[in-house]
Amino acid sequence: MKNHSKLPYFILFSLVILVLACNKATNKKDNETILKGSTTIYVDETLAPIIEDQVAVFENEYEAKVKLVAKSESETVNSLFNEKAAIAILSRNLTTEELKIFKQRKINPKITVFATDAVAFISNKSNKDTLVALKDVISFMQGKSVASIKGLVFDNLNSSTVRYMNSLAGINAIPEKGVFSFKSNDEVIKYVSENDGMIGVVGVNWLSQPLPAMQKYVDDVATLSVKGLNGDNYYIPSQNNIAEGKYPLARDLYIINCQGFSGLGMGFASFVAGDVGQRIILKSGLLPVRIPTRKFTIIGKGQNDKK
Repeated sequence: MKNHSKLPYFILFSLVILVLACNKATNKKDNETILKGSTTIYVDETLAPIIEDQVAVFENEYEAKVKLVAKSESETVNSLFNEKAAIAILSRNLTTEELKIFKQRKINPKITVFATDAVAFISNKSNKDTLVALKDVISFMQGKSVASIKGLVFDNLNSSTVRYMNSLAGINAIPEKGVFSFKSNDEVIKYVSENDGMIGVVGVNWLSQPLPAMQKYVDDVATLSVKGLNGDNYYIPSQNNIAEGKYPLARDLYIINCQGFSGLGMGFASFVAGDVGQRIILKSGLLPVRIPTRKFTIIGKGQNDKK
């Protein structure tokens, strides 16, 4: 009887917890608008520099506070599924299987393409050869010997760059020999700047917008020109080459908003895809999805004449 007598109290306690959780979720929706409130955004760490710039301007313009969490691509995607985050920024779209999971949860992700990034190959500046063929890198990824490549260095085994290159090479995991990984793009850049013969694989944004402490290491590496699988010419990952489709390792960037209400996810996506956000993209060296317009002041005839 004693055990049964405690049952109503347990049920009451559970109901209180459920009500408090519901009130917390409701209060978040009530207090958060598209331009006001606070939220957390998970971002693929290879894209962190440009998103940090976007968040800084967004917070300055509006009454918004964004907590940015930079993780590997795998961790960022998982944050959506385990509900640690409702907003994520990736270098790929959600897969059909991933969309099915959200559909089962009755969630319809709002997906915004906002820029085109590139995967860059870097080498020590003392290396006189600044050209590399993509087919050679793929062969090396497949475990084949390539005379011009001593080793490849990635940022993280779970990163978007590893997933991207594995996909190109048609492999599920990187080979045990000749391919190394660290914890960040900065560590890759530092390692390559201090070791001749290695090729680093990084997001191009880390080269165009380095932290002040990293500038000396960026100055000691060279961005390689890459020959695609189809064609004979080599191209660097410049804004112009990405825009013209010449650089073979370009990738679109996505904001995945799973909030399910008109919150900061919607507001931030609109901001990044809007005029100010696209100007930030353009200035960073990445390619915006739309080129921001320029305003010209037309001076009337005689207004500029000297008296």
